Amino acid sequence: MDKAEREKIRHIIDKRNAAHTELSQKSDVYRAFLGMEEAAFLDGALTKLEKELIAVGISVVINCESCMEWHIHQAVLNGASEKQVMEAIGVGIEMGGGPATVSARFAMSALEYHLDTGI
Repeated sequence: MDKAEREKIRHIIDKRNAAHTELSQKSDVYRAFLGMEEAAFLDGALTKLEKELIAVGISVVINCESCMEWHIHQAVLNGASEKQVMEAIGVGIEMGGGPATVSARFAMSALEYHLDTGI
């Protein structure tokens, strides 16, 4: 991954963290969304890891770079291997068709970033 791509991912993380702080202080709706997100990703019939991998595939289909970075990070934190994340990206490509291959390139950079940085 080149320096520009690494900086782009770091910028996405920083921008999301800043927005999270501000929205957490100012928005009841955002705080409710966080509660829904927490409930959605709890272990149940599917593990948190499995749910994060599903979210990776969906993120590729909808081309949400911030979503891809976040859910790949969460998947890695919950023990996902590179191969598991790549398979989730592959499902996203299949579901999204040709345009999803563009998203998949960013998703692979986000995976590399988190495997390299360990954060």
